[in-house]
Amino acid sequence: MKYVALLIVCFFFQFTQAQPDTLFLKTKAPKYDGPEWIQKNKASVNLNEVAFVNWNSGGSNSISGLLGMESSANYTDKYFTWRNNVLIRYGVNKQQDRELRKTDDLFELNSDIGFKPDSITNWFYSAKLNFRTQMANGYKYPDKSTPISRLLAPGYLFFGGGMEYGKNIDKLSFYFSPLTLKATFVLDEDLANAGKFGVTPAVYDDAGNIITPGDRVRKELGILINNTYEMEVATNIKVKQQVSLYSDYVHNFGNVDVDWRLDFDFKVNSFVKATLGSHLRYDDDVKTTKPSTTIDGEFDEAGAKVQWKQFLGIGFAVDF
Repeated sequence: MKYVALLIVCFFFQFTQAQPDTLFLKTKAPKYDGPEWIQKNKASVNLNEVAFVNWNSGGSNSISGLLGMESSANYTDKYFTWRNNVLIRYGVNKQQDRELRKTDDLFELNSDIGFKPDSITNWFYSAKLNFRTQMANGYKYPDKSTPISRLLAPGYLFFGGGMEYGKNIDKLSFYFSPLTLKATFVLDEDLANAGKFGVTPAVYDDAGNIITPGDRVRKELGILINNTYEMEVATNIKVKQQVSLYSDYVHNFGNVDVDWRLDFDFKVNSFVKATLGSHLRYDDDVKTTKPSTTIDGEFDEAGAKVQWKQFLGIGFAVDF
């Protein structure tokens, strides 16, 4: 994809611009204060509301909300790091004369462990686990009769090992894994039989009866590159980038799945914050559909497309 070259250039730009030393020269060892566990929790509520009364330009009353919860527990000592975090988000929107609709839905779990051979180097032998799914049914609105996604349909699991660079690993991390397992779960019978999210679909006879049910799990083995970069661009304004590039060795190697998040956090005071975010995805296993040109009411496969989501929220956030 044309995005991949740009992302790789960004990785190396970060290292050359953000770090005063190089990747290959050892720096002075930081002061060591002993093993440490740090736990952080954050809860947030974002609300947006629009109301019209005799507004001559027209408009539709609406209200939307987004609930978020993030918890982390991180361990560090002279040679080891172990970072764990859970992220939950759920958002809804209600407009006048229209049903309640879901706008965001995420459950994500991350666990990373790293070991460095001495106290000076910034390179780690690392293993990473990432799991994500959703909590509620998803629909292609306004049709709410047939879910297009459910809990664990899909669910994604990444697990692998490799090398990770991080001078301040909570703020800057570059991870390369030559062997990473990607498992896609589709634990809904109808969606699995339809072959959604890349699993093998069911086999039917001429009468429409199922001969072989669709697979519930798709397993891949490939190469994974992750980059995380967080910095304060101005007073009370922080930006965080997270990008993941994955290519399967067996199925169409060189076709890269992209997951790229870019978030800006604006701090008004200790409780009021604003967030501006962008989330871009490309997964060749997630196919789109288009209305059939031959049969009314039917849909034909249209191939994979770039997915993009943008959001802006103002609300309350509490760290505890």
